[in-house]
Amino acid sequence: MDKKPSPKKAPGFCSLRYGLALIMHFSNFTMITQRVSLSIAIIAMVNSSQPHGLSNASAEGPLADTLSNPSTSIKEFNTGEASVYEWSPETQGIIFSSISYGIVVTLIPSGYLAGIFGAKQMLGAGLLISSLLTLFTPLAADFGVILVIVIRMIQGMAQGMAWTGQFTIWAKWAPPLERSKLTSIAGSGAAFGSFIILCVGGLISQALGWPFIFYVFGSIGCVCCLLWFTVIYDDPTHHPCISVREKEHIVASLAHQSSSPRRSIPIKAMARCLPLWAIFTGFFSHFWLCTIIITYLPTYISSVLHVNIRDSGVLSSLPFVAASSCTILGGQLADFLLSRNLLRLITVRKLFSSLGLLLPSLCAVALPFVASSYVTTIILLILIPGTSNLCDSGFIINTLDVAPRYASFLMGISRGFGLIAGIISSTATGFLISQDSVSGWRNVFFLSAAVNMFGMFFYITFGQAEIQDWAKEKTITRL
Repeated sequence: MDKKPSPKKAPGFCSLRYGLALIMHFSNFTMITQRVSLSIAIIAMVNSSQPHGLSNASAEGPLADTLSNPSTSIKEFNTGEASVYEWSPETQGIIFSSISYGIVVTLIPSGYLAGIFGAKQMLGAGLLISSLLTLFTPLAADFGVILVIVIRMIQGMAQGMAWTGQFTIWAKWAPPLERSKLTSIAGSGAAFGSFIILCVGGLISQALGWPFIFYVFGSIGCVCCLLWFTVIYDDPTHHPCISVREKEHIVASLAHQSSSPRRSIPIKAMARCLPLWAIFTGFFSHFWLCTIIITYLPTYISSVLHVNIRDSGVLSSLPFVAASSCTILGGQLADFLLSRNLLRLITVRKLFSSLGLLLPSLCAVALPFVASSYVTTIILLILIPGTSNLCDSGFIINTLDVAPRYASFLMGISRGFGLIAGIISSTATGFLISQDSVSGWRNVFFLSAAVNMFGMFFYITFGQAEIQDWAKEKTITRL
């Protein structure tokens, strides 16, 4: 009588799909640590006693001195045998931004190719390339800043391949009532990785030298690649170790969803689709404030709270603990509301999107008014990324609802909007705080709140959760 397992009794945390979420969590952890490694290592890599003012006044530009002597490095007593480079602040800015340009270049094409050739290969190859380039970074720095910039750009392209490939996998592995939970477990790896690299990166540099930051996290990435290629499959129906019960549960839950290979992408229909633009606008708003927090948090803590470097590193890592926790808890709550039929799918998506854009905006607006309170400022800084990650159960995964066949391609476009927002917001922040620190930070947070509010209202107005007509499989009747 009870031989047919109901969806609610399907295998849970001890299942392959949750194992996939954990491995993807590890992959995201690895990629973010490799991305942020240079931000930590550069403190020891750069000769802080260099007269940057002279370099800034050079008519040739910020790279002029480095180009004329590409291997300029000196030995410092405080870094042992590790090299120290004479890179101006402008040069460092170019190095930092180069990885973002690489990600933007590959987001859209990699999302399309992942749907054709398989996300397992795309994601695994991207992670492997990023890991190998991380291991090579210390040697590249000795050859010159140009090679470092090139490596960072290629690394960004590799990570762009890996980021977008994830949603192609979830389109075939994640039952609709578990999507928020599974994707939040996987996505929380980025926040947890940010916390770990900020906590231990400085300790590794101090104990072993800055090159070991790259060696440690590059090696972790290689181990993750081995695990990825061994365990992961694009489709649950072809996995040799999946149980019949779990396979039937996944296949049955996705039976209404078209997942057949597509031959073309309906670009015109996508461009006219307001629900898609609602998702893109949400990504733009979300990444605007998140990029400011990730990039300028240590600077804000140091300049406003006036703490030392050691405490700044610890305090800068705390918001990412909250972000990782809220990502997982938000996913659990979203799927609970759906599985108990307490709220409709679109209501859940709009609820979590609204909370993820409204709450951090309120915290950001309050920050300039509580700058004199150390404890209150830290609490608000922790709450901003924590509450912001509630969006992971909102518009972040909405492409799986409206167009599962094109989820990876659309995720590439969505992240492209987010990265563009990050480039604009970080540039605007640098300009505003360079004019006046106090009023500059106030304007930064007010502007971020305004962008978030626009994204929230646009998504509430136009967001949907039904599969769009252009995303459905066309059936042809032959006479």
